[in-house]
Amino acid sequence: MAVKFGVPPEGDKIRSLVEERLAQAMKEEGAKITVDWRGEQKHLYVISMPVDMLYFNPDTHRIRAQRTLDPDRNRVLEEDPWGEEAQEYLHRLLRCRPSNPTQTDPDYLALQEELDDAGQKEPGIISPDGILVDGNTRCAALRDIGIKDIRVGVLPPDTSRRDINNVELALQLRRDKRREYSYINRLIAIEEELAAGRREEDVARDFNIKTRTLRQDRWVYQLINEAIERSSTSGGVGLRLVDFEEQQEKLRELHRDYTALAETDPDAAEQLKESRLAMVVLNYPKTSVRFAEADFYSRYLDDRLPDELKPEAQESAAVSIPGLPGVAVPDATAAAKTTRALTDTLLQAKAAAQAGDKLEPAAVAQADALIKTARKTFDVAVKMAGQNAQLQKRQVAVPERLTDAADHVNQCVREFAEAKAKRALDEDAFDDALLTLRASLAQLAKQASRTFSSPGDGVAWLLEAVKED
Repeated sequence: MAVKFGVPPEGDKIRSLVEERLAQAMKEEGAKITVDWRGEQKHLYVISMPVDMLYFNPDTHRIRAQRTLDPDRNRVLEEDPWGEEAQEYLHRLLRCRPSNPTQTDPDYLALQEELDDAGQKEPGIISPDGILVDGNTRCAALRDIGIKDIRVGVLPPDTSRRDINNVELALQLRRDKRREYSYINRLIAIEEELAAGRREEDVARDFNIKTRTLRQDRWVYQLINEAIERSSTSGGVGLRLVDFEEQQEKLRELHRDYTALAETDPDAAEQLKESRLAMVVLNYPKTSVRFAEADFYSRYLDDRLPDELKPEAQESAAVSIPGLPGVAVPDATAAAKTTRALTDTLLQAKAAAQAGDKLEPAAVAQADALIKTARKTFDVAVKMAGQNAQLQKRQVAVPERLTDAADHVNQCVREFAEAKAKRALDEDAFDDALLTLRASLAQLAKQASRTFSSPGDGVAWLLEAVKED
């Protein structure tokens, strides 16, 4: 039996008005909108409803992460979703930038301008009781600019809470002109679909992504939740899901490099993960985060860390295996534990630095100073790692250029044979090209003769090959 969403206080009054207007729309054979409904397409009549009469959907995925930022108001939202305070909270969140709910989202302002200039182009969707299934943001914008009515399609009378969520997701994932869910809210929606018992393959198809990408995003979501748990301080503050809204590409790259390294060296993979997570916390750009390899801590940070950031000495320990008496295996190495300890310090400092009035001003100032100190230390480490990466790139570039040249010569051999067989070889042009090649090899030989006091076989061949008669 379908689980009912619950009837808002004005639900009966709204249902009466909806039925009246639906009857008129059917009589006039009015406009319709098509939705995915329980595995098939359903055509819904579109009617006009007063924006102030409708209720924002407390379950909308659009602001799922943001609603938890204020625990007290979120509790009110859960206990009395149709009350004035809860509905006003939803209205405010629908206006906000996902990564910073203290700011108004520029996309929301653009939507207001579009609605004011051109009117509503696409109808929303409501339940028969007036719950907004699709069009929550549009309804909020229409209220804010003073437009009294919104056009909406109406779902069937037996609509359940699950139906509302399914229709909302299906409409969002059509990839039309709707305002897209933020990254974190998409991750939450994916987890909720899987928790409902759906297969990964089916959810990935609905979200228009590959199953591999879905698993990558699930790994990232787990990492974010673990980071939030690790950031909790004795003062009761911690990082929030929205703090990771703009880190999508960095975390996806982290997953890719972590999983590749974990296949051959799990401990090194853990060190890489911790160093890069620390740099995400410090808000480094993606191009800098890439410099943090498995040895980033030991090679560039360890000797530079000030005392307030220096982790305590860590040791590897044996861990017993449940069900196998007397059998124990070593846990993470001391190097991995030390790198993790530094990341924990930064996670907690970041949480405290942005705690606002939840902590004493002195504690917030101390955490902010620690973050700034860490940033200065990491700046030097990142610079050194970047210089080393450039050096390695230059060292590899020279032999790679010669390898590429050899590939071109091998291709030339094959094409030479074909041209000769077809009597299409331009002998004069070929001879001129060989002289150009010889001049280039002579320049390379001159550089090599100045570099190698005891040339190997390859360099010796090069010097001999270009020697003048």
